[in-house]
Amino acid sequence: MMISKDITQGLKQGLLMGTVILAALLALQPHLWPGGTAPTSSGPKPGVVEAPVQAGHAPGAVLGRSAVPTVQRRLDWNGVSPSGDVRRLAQWVVDSADNGTQHFVILDKRRARVYVFEPGGRLAGDSPVLLGFAAGDDTVPGIGDKPISEVKPQERTTPAGRFEAARGRNANQEDVVWVDYEAAVSMHRVRATNPKERRLERLATPTSADNRISYGCINLPVAFFEQVVWPPFQSRPGIVYVLPEVRPLTDVFPGVQTPYHVVSAPSLSHPSDHL
Repeated sequence: MMISKDITQGLKQGLLMGTVILAALLALQPHLWPGGTAPTSSGPKPGVVEAPVQAGHAPGAVLGRSAVPTVQRRLDWNGVSPSGDVRRLAQWVVDSADNGTQHFVILDKRRARVYVFEPGGRLAGDSPVLLGFAAGDDTVPGIGDKPISEVKPQERTTPAGRFEAARGRNANQEDVVWVDYEAAVSMHRVRATNPKERRLERLATPTSADNRISYGCINLPVAFFEQVVWPPFQSRPGIVYVLPEVRPLTDVFPGVQTPYHVVSAPSLSHPSDHL
């Protein structure tokens, strides 16, 4: 059966008019849309989850301390007696809420010891660590891009400062907590792949004088990394504070205004390990 061009044209016009009328009706009565609202060009894109905006603050605004969820803040050393510098820095972190609601870590390079805290200031655990072979509070520019075989002994430093740290994986697909990603400095399980370095033995000795051996990373006992450090970083980032060993404490952390006296760093000479 043949349909005339006039009839076909009429049907097209009828469908077009029906679409226009329906669009106008939905614009006037948005409750007819599924979900109760009409889509707009400024709405969230499919698959994008937008963070809720707190009342009284525009999107993207920086919230003040009063907007941070409440955390009971009280420094609790859990029976541990740290150095004076660690104690002063920890007290400042807790009093100033510099860590917000994040867990935090303090590394005492002089004593080669790390302290892990819950967000409110309770010590979760402490442990000896292995650090960068060379004394120093700064990283060599571009060190993170160098092949490890080209890193000189004097360049193997663990940088001091405040770092926003997060979990990740290194080139060997091992779990690490990145402290300074650009400088390739992380916290990870101790690696005992080179017997000449005696890394496990160094961690077990009572002195910190032989704990300087790494290329800058912070080596932790396996059990301590897996039970104390890794769990909190699995859920969210944290803050790592690395105390200086050459510069004054207040140069790196100006908020800590307690007088500070520089002491000699431990001997870093281990010629038998770098033949």
